Amino acid sequence: MTKIMFVCHGNICRSPMAEFIMKDIVKRAGRERDFQISSSATSTEEIWNGVGNPVYPPAKRELLRHGLSCEEKRAVQIKKSDYQKWDMIICMDSKNLRNLYRIFGADPDAKITKLMEHAGKDSDVSDPWYTGDFEGVYLDILEGCTSLWEKIQ
Repeated sequence: MTKIMFVCHGNICRSPMAEFIMKDIVKRAGRERDFQISSSATSTEEIWNGVGNPVYPPAKRELLRHGLSCEEKRAVQIKKSDYQKWDMIICMDSKNLRNLYRIFGADPDAKITKLMEHAGKDSDVSDPWYTGDFEGVYLDILEGCTSLWEKIQ
């Protein structure tokens, strides 16, 4: 089983979008049993008294526009112990990358990448919390996840 963790700052926009886009790609390929896919945050900003906030409504609406539901998803923070649990840890931007190294200390198994690297780009997935461009972010994440899937195949 291949285990993929997507990571962004708060786990309410980009990383849950990536989680559910990738789950859909895997499902359409009939390979659900071969993968475990989740998402998490580098911060605790969207977690209160141990309970994470749900996916941000505009991100949720964008997923629904494409037939994807994220209804039960709540924000969780990645922990140092998660490094050993996941085969691939894919972050959305350079700040997430720095935060992951802060949390894990190192990446001895070369598990950590930025999503757009899989599409051959040295760019970040912009944060729609600030830009408001949830459609553009969806398209970037779809490109990154599709390219990741092609590499995995």
